[in-house]
Amino acid sequence: MGRKCFISFKTEDIYYKEQIQKMDIDMIDKSLNEPIDSEDEDYIMRKIREEYLSDSTVTIHLIGKKSAENLGWEEQKYTKRELQASLYNGKGNTRNGILGVVLPSVYNDIFQGKKMCSICEEPHEINIVNINDSTTIKEFSYNYYIPNDKCSHSEDDRYCVLVKWDDFCQDPEKYIEKAFEKRSHPIADKVKVYPK
Repeated sequence: MGRKCFISFKTEDIYYKEQIQKMDIDMIDKSLNEPIDSEDEDYIMRKIREEYLSDSTVTIHLIGKKSAENLGWEEQKYTKRELQASLYNGKGNTRNGILGVVLPSVYNDIFQGKKMCSICEEPHEINIVNINDSTTIKEFSYNYYIPNDKCSHSEDDRYCVLVKWDDFCQDPEKYIEKAFEKRSHPIADKVKVYPK
């Protein structure tokens, strides 16, 4: 069943957005393809929410070199608002599943191998996935690493889904569906739209 997907991306990563649109994916593309002709930020975001996000069900968030929270509000304002609108669950808007697709340029910045857990009494190997202010915006990182009292995060502890670009290309519908299913998962109750 084709999910209604909105692709959130930085201008520098438009190539990857266009590649997704060329893939043979059973999805309904709700992405913004032409810039909204206005200088009024509030008007632009209202149009994006009303015409593109309000009836989409999955937001595909492309994570590249220009995706970090540390780049500041001015650089991230549209991406942050797109994810905030995607995470909001209320009148006229249902929460989207969020699929973070890590682009090849930042594989090594984000996926840093494995290490032994030094917190719990039962040593186990954990993946080091660097999702924080230096790699992506808070709206994604907070909802990927939703705070808990465990020594690590399992898939059930995360609202956002994360995948490498190469893996996404192999089976995009699998990852889109995974993000869609998070909407009805118990972890959805712990989502923050405006994380600090």
